[in-house]
Amino acid sequence: MLRIEELEAALPAMTRWRVPGGRNVHWAALEAGLGTALPSDFHSLAQAYPVLVVDDFLTVYVPRPGAEMSWASGAREDEILQDLYEMGDTEDYVPYPQPGGLISWAESNSGDVFYWKTGPADPDAWPVVVRTANADWIEFPVGAVEFLAGVYGRTLDLPGMPRDFPGESPQVLGLSDRID
Repeated sequence: MLRIEELEAALPAMTRWRVPGGRNVHWAALEAGLGTALPSDFHSLAQAYPVLVVDDFLTVYVPRPGAEMSWASGAREDEILQDLYEMGDTEDYVPYPQPGGLISWAESNSGDVFYWKTGPADPDAWPVVVRTANADWIEFPVGAVEFLAGVYGRTLDLPGMPRDFPGESPQVLGLSDRID
């Protein structure tokens, strides 16, 4: 499992959004509401960074301190994934909270969605699953941070993405933790 510093090396523009002293995500409440623990690399990412938007294309959703239950609720009630599942358009993937179900953690502005496949029992072993806008399903045997570092470090190929993805020098926008 990669550390955040390795992702920062692959995507240096993100470092300006690192929160000094970290963010105070209440993981016990979030994971109780979700019904499962989440991968430790995601904990590290969410403790260090707000929601990140890379090249106005990929949004990485992390829980906001004080809004953990909203993040958990959204993860449990993925209506689009549920609809695709009911129509038989998810290959062998199922929505969470079914055993081995998918939990989304990022999406692109083109309709690509990035999930964890919740199985095996150890969240640090959950693979990343991508549903492309072209309805392709691709599974990667890595965690979210290693996946992002691989994509932006150009060591991991992600078929079905736009030709200019990832960009030569990706820009990163951090979204505020303010809760309105």
